[in-house]
Amino acid sequence: MHVLELVNEWVWGAPLLILLVGTGIWLTCLLGLLQVIRLPLALRLIFKAKNEGDGDVSSFGALATALAATVGTGNIVGVATAIQIGGPGALLWMWIAAFFGMATKYAEGVLAVKFRTMDDKGQVSGGPMYYIERGLGSKFKPLAIFFAISGVLVALFGIGTFPQVNAIVSSTQSSWGVPAIATAGIMTVVTALVTLGGIKSISQVSTKVVPVMAIIYIVASLVVLITFAEQIPHAVALVFEGAFNGAAAGGGFLGATVMMAIRGGVARGVFSNESGLGSAPIAAAAAKTKWPAEQGLVSMTGTFFDTIIICTLTGLTLIVTGVWQGAERGAMMTQAAFDAAIPYGSIILTICLMLFAFTTILGWNYYGERCITYLFGVKSILPYRIVFILLIAFGAFIKLEAIWLLADIVNGLMALPNLIALLGLSGVVVAETRRYLLHMKSQKLG
Repeated sequence: MHVLELVNEWVWGAPLLILLVGTGIWLTCLLGLLQVIRLPLALRLIFKAKNEGDGDVSSFGALATALAATVGTGNIVGVATAIQIGGPGALLWMWIAAFFGMATKYAEGVLAVKFRTMDDKGQVSGGPMYYIERGLGSKFKPLAIFFAISGVLVALFGIGTFPQVNAIVSSTQSSWGVPAIATAGIMTVVTALVTLGGIKSISQVSTKVVPVMAIIYIVASLVVLITFAEQIPHAVALVFEGAFNGAAAGGGFLGATVMMAIRGGVARGVFSNESGLGSAPIAAAAAKTKWPAEQGLVSMTGTFFDTIIICTLTGLTLIVTGVWQGAERGAMMTQAAFDAAIPYGSIILTICLMLFAFTTILGWNYYGERCITYLFGVKSILPYRIVFILLIAFGAFIKLEAIWLLADIVNGLMALPNLIALLGLSGVVVAETRRYLLHMKSQKLG
């Protein structure tokens, strides 16, 4: 644990945090606040994109697959962990990282479609490993390989397996007393049934489950906030005060410095919305579209839904109910917040958590699959799927603290080559954006 903590502090030190947020700021300036000005268009495109061009799934299917992977335990457990470490101020840093992260996510979507290719089975393959090699040039192939290896590690040992399985097992155990081995067994079988069908199967499940789980969670969170409505102004004040002054100790809370709030907010925010990580463009590449910028806009909404809406609701429920100062940790903290306002609130949260975590497993299975295909070709897909399914079975029995540290470390390693590529190819992103906006203008004039 001590070694993991030291490695995590080094990976998630000031340089990577500056690079993550700095890339988002740079792209925001280059694109002229596109995440604000073009957000209404992006939201319309989710359902109105024409789905013309090469691809395996619809634009909405690609977004749903990406959201399946991003809207997960990071929104429930990750936000609780960020506030537990950094106090309420962590939420503001999460917002700031997400605001600039929307520009980053847009650029990832653009490049994913621009530089995608086909594998030997005729499936679309895309993502940072392809835009690094095909966009920056073959001399950068070692960087692309580094990204793909990191992507496989994140899928197998990071976000894709252990944190999700552990969250489901601990919730079902505390809410319903279900033995860990039984939950792990059911999850392994269901995961195998869906993931062995590939992207089309994952997309079909995601497009049905993601909207339902998001609506249930949003409604439940709003019930908590309405119940504690008089606490909302104080909660918002705590967020802004804590972001710049730290948070004083109280109850089971140990107090937090401003740096703890920044690190907790940015690192957990990236874990949740994955902007800059390079994962979402792997799903974006599969979209049926002939306009890279169109899918970039659709991809951008993922960060908006994930952090600006869902993480905000989680954070405010934890603060208004006061549970952030209690002794609970992780999912138990969010359960306590729901129980404070809703009869059987912990059961509702458990259902949400199970859906969130399960869809994240599905999305990351696909991400890891595309990364291993890049490294070893299509022959490696079946062995990879078998290993992934076996790790789901074992993920229930690993220590929680070690899981989050391991996930953070491999996340950071994955983000680095992707951010370098985004900066190097920012000119391509601007050119594609202009090309699409000129097309949209001509369509209106026509």
